Amino acid sequence: QLQLVESGGGLVQPGGSLRLSCVGSRFTFDYDTIGWFRQAPGKEREGVSCKSASGGNPNYVDSVKGRFTISRDNAKNTVYLQMNSLKPEDTAVYYCAARPRGRSYCLNPLDYHYWGQGTQVTVSS
Repeated sequence: QLQLVESGGGLVQPGGSLRLSCVGSRFTFDYDTIGWFRQAPGKEREGVSCKSASGGNPNYVDSVKGRFTISRDNAKNTVYLQMNSLKPEDTAVYYCAARPRGRSYCLNPLDYHYWGQGTQVTVSS
C-alpha cells in the first residue's frame, strides 16, 4: 500500500505563491510517476502537473505553464508543486497521486491508483 500526504495549501492573495508538498510512504519502481490534480466545486478533477522519477519532461496543463513548477526529491520521497502568480481560478482542492510507470503523458487521473487526501488552496483578496 502506498500512502500519500499533501501539505502546504492555504489562503493567498492573487499574484502570491505557495509550495505544495506530497510525501509518499514509498516511491517504488512500479509507481514512479507522481501527479498533481485539482478539483474546484462543481468541476471535474483536472490534471495540473506530473513527473516521472525515471526521467522525461514533466507535463503541465496549459493554464499553469510558466507559473507552476513540479520537482522531486526522491531521497525524501517528496514531490513539490511550486505555484507562483496565483490566480483566483487556481482555487481548488489539490491532490497528489501515484501511477505505474507508463506512457509519457501523465495528466489523466484515471491512470492513477493511489491518492492523497487533498489540501485546499484558496486565492482571494
